[in-house]
Amino acid sequence: VTWALPLRWSPWGRPGVKALVTAGLFVTTLWNMRFFLNPSKGSGEDSKRREPLVILVWEWPSKQVPNVSRDVCRELYGITGCQLTTERQLLHQANVVVFLHSRLQPGRDRLPKERLPGQNWVWVSLESPSNTRALAEWNQTFNWVMTYRQDSDIFIPYGKLVPNRSATMNIPAKTNLVSWVISNYHRTQKRAEVYRNLSKYLHVNIYGKANNKPLCKDCLLPTISKSKFYLAFENSIHRDYITEKLWRNSLLAGTVPVVLGPPRANYEQFVPADSFIHVNDFGSLEELATFLKTMNSSRYRQFFAWQRRFSVKLYTDWRERICTICTAYPRLPHGHLYPDLQSWFNS
Repeated sequence: VTWALPLRWSPWGRPGVKALVTAGLFVTTLWNMRFFLNPSKGSGEDSKRREPLVILVWEWPSKQVPNVSRDVCRELYGITGCQLTTERQLLHQANVVVFLHSRLQPGRDRLPKERLPGQNWVWVSLESPSNTRALAEWNQTFNWVMTYRQDSDIFIPYGKLVPNRSATMNIPAKTNLVSWVISNYHRTQKRAEVYRNLSKYLHVNIYGKANNKPLCKDCLLPTISKSKFYLAFENSIHRDYITEKLWRNSLLAGTVPVVLGPPRANYEQFVPADSFIHVNDFGSLEELATFLKTMNSSRYRQFFAWQRRFSVKLYTDWRERICTICTAYPRLPHGHLYPDLQSWFNS
């Protein structure tokens, strides 16, 4: 009689059913706690995903090899889960192996003898097709390309504009009209031809090795900043090939770039239309020279309106460039090989 009332009011009916349900809930709770208390014993895929992505740089792009033994991607650029190394003995642990084209020139004997299943190789170049040789021998070799081209698997521009909130303009004091820094002057280049004809109508202050007036690293921007305009002439004309001549020597220095490179529309994918002057905007170089010489101060200031919304970010550290591989990694195609690297780069 003592047990009759609880059993009569029990929603579970018979006491055996209640016991079974309670035991089932207890077992389920223990199973879930197993993962909470000992997460390292989860699935293999989850564990693997928590391991850092190992990026092996087969030969460092610059002569000075930095220390990358620390977690430099996180410490310097806030990119987590990314381990850079230059230690070739870690080849069999590397998820990605990076090869700079200029270091590959001697031939295939400079590459690893084997590629691990699932390991991806990246071809890297910041040079234009006009200055890139011996591409034909690298067919069916690389999974990804990393260049200044926007359609690269990993896009590494020379610079970019980043939003700011300063709402101010900073135009350095000007003492001359036009300047140009040039180290390698070749008369057959388009930029040399344009300079020769433009110089018939205005004076250009030339610096650099080509004119026996090299500028020290800390002298470059202060010297260029004194000019109202800078000849941001690329050494060759190719899609997206917009180098430090625009980003550093012009925009960062506080001068107005006069650009010679890809079409205006291509530049406008990177910077505002009213931030630069394109050589092709004019019917002749005499017209261009007249435009530069007769520009009033109000019109000149309009070229710096971009400073109210943006700042220049330069990409100069190869560590930052290579760390971006980890950011791009989840969306990159796996198992793909470039069948004809030369055709792609020249397209």
